Amino acid sequence: MPKRIAKKAAVSAKPQTVSTTRTGSAQTKRGDEQPLPPVWENWSKPLTYALLTAAVLICLLPFSGRAFHVDDPLFVWAAQQIAKHPLDPYGFQVVWYLSPDRMSDVTQNPPLASYYAALIGVLSGWSELSLHLGFLLPAIAVTLGTYRLAMRFTRLPFLAAVLGLLTPATLVCAASVMCDTLMLAFGVWAINLWIDGLETKSASRLFAAGLLLTASILTKYFAAAFIPLLLVYSVLRERRLGNWAWYLLIPIGGMLGYEFWTQHLYGRGLISGAASYASTIRTNQGASTLGRTWGALSFLGGCMLSALTFVPMLWRRRTIVIGAVIVAINGFGVAWANFGVKPDLEDHWIIIGIQLTLFIGGGVSLFGLVVQDVRRRRDPDAVFLLLWVLGTFVFAGFVNWTTNVRSVLPVIPAAAIILARRLETVTWDRKGTTSVAIALAAAAIPALWVAAGDAALANAGRQAAMLINQKVGKSGTLWFEGHWGFQYYMEALGGHPVDAENPHMSGGDYVAIASNNVVLRQEPAPASVSAREVIEIDLPLHVTTIERDMAAGFYSSSWGPLPFSFGPVAPERYDLFKLASRRKNPDKSAP
Repeated sequence: MPKRIAKKAAVSAKPQTVSTTRTGSAQTKRGDEQPLPPVWENWSKPLTYALLTAAVLICLLPFSGRAFHVDDPLFVWAAQQIAKHPLDPYGFQVVWYLSPDRMSDVTQNPPLASYYAALIGVLSGWSELSLHLGFLLPAIAVTLGTYRLAMRFTRLPFLAAVLGLLTPATLVCAASVMCDTLMLAFGVWAINLWIDGLETKSASRLFAAGLLLTASILTKYFAAAFIPLLLVYSVLRERRLGNWAWYLLIPIGGMLGYEFWTQHLYGRGLISGAASYASTIRTNQGASTLGRTWGALSFLGGCMLSALTFVPMLWRRRTIVIGAVIVAINGFGVAWANFGVKPDLEDHWIIIGIQLTLFIGGGVSLFGLVVQDVRRRRDPDAVFLLLWVLGTFVFAGFVNWTTNVRSVLPVIPAAAIILARRLETVTWDRKGTTSVAIALAAAAIPALWVAAGDAALANAGRQAAMLINQKVGKSGTLWFEGHWGFQYYMEALGGHPVDAENPHMSGGDYVAIASNNVVLRQEPAPASVSAREVIEIDLPLHVTTIERDMAAGFYSSSWGPLPFSFGPVAPERYDLFKLASRRKNPDKSAP
């Protein structure tokens, strides 16, 4: 056969892919794959891991001196207890509500994150810098684990890892010393090892996955949801129950062991106690199913901002317009129902409504991508990602005691992978690549902005405690109301939390009250106050994660249906009262 004819025959024998995909269209099939950026295909794994590690450090190192915030003190106090009594992590009392309670009754998380913090504290000290630097390792592990997992599900694993990193949920949670990022790190790598074990029939990898899953559960109870997720995925993949199922008994055994251990230590199992707490508090809140749904969608869309910023690339214009109208009606309706009818909040309800509309729209878009992915691919991988997203959404919105970003965080790796899978259908020419870069930047900038705003809020509590201590000096006993990081620094400076059931305050003492905080009693009666001073600390970044007037409830939706809020943020206010000395014949004409 002549060489020219043989060459033509070889070319014609190659399978031809006919693409009917167009950017912004949902009409795609699995075979309609677009060429990817060649630079990504040429990167080696070590280089990719190094780049992702550098990205994590660049994003989080600026917050390594951040003050302890919200529930950080609970984990630090437990870690300090562990350093002294390793087998009794919660054997002390703390005033976290109105009066002293056992730590085992206050905390609703298992202690593995505190054991990790104790290791850091013993080795390098208990400063904010030491602990935050130590907690960079779980953040790196989450990002690298997302990349490793995404390699199985998408041709854009690097993009998936970056999408997962550049979210408000990841950056804010990773900047804390709470348990959420460490839990997710254990969980993502447990899933990686589990799938490895299924593919290679490796008992050692399945066993290691079981151990990591146990560690994840003993870091935060939510990780128990990974057990049924892996079970269903494995059955769909293998089409039967196999010997692999026995390894899922490892985390179940770990949970039972922890329950019996804490029952012996504290008189009640802490897993069942946390479940009872969530059920009781959620029931007492009495939120409607529709309200929880919109709130959970808002948190989901706010946590994964790229699901919103990529909308113009991934959906048809008609779909975007119809969806925007429906979501806007509901977003502004929720904002008006909760804020527009209150005279002191009327100036904010439009800003709140706009943000609600955007965040809910992002959440709806993400669910649309999930459903579209299942319909297009129809394989166990797509079902696995669907169940991961849906399960986290249901837990955060309807099972947990409150909707918060910490509960939504576990969805981020799955959401990032789903978005990357959909972006495989984008035409990666110069225009398409530029559009992806713009959309990614549009998600990354607000995410870093929110992380900076949360850090400023945390630092305000530390700054306020230092200012109050300077003003009081040694002229009287200092009491305070308010918890979270403010409590940590007030106690570190010698202040005492007010015990509502057994107050010990007397004339000449001082009482400091943090306004934007929790579990606050009424201010001292005017007749018992000899002096009052207001301390305000500005938050100039125009974004907040905790502010009722701005509907920002990053750590609890009881503050509002937005995970964070952009707009005019009021200064953090602290009232300092000096109690009047009691006299036998007080001058009634005195103020």
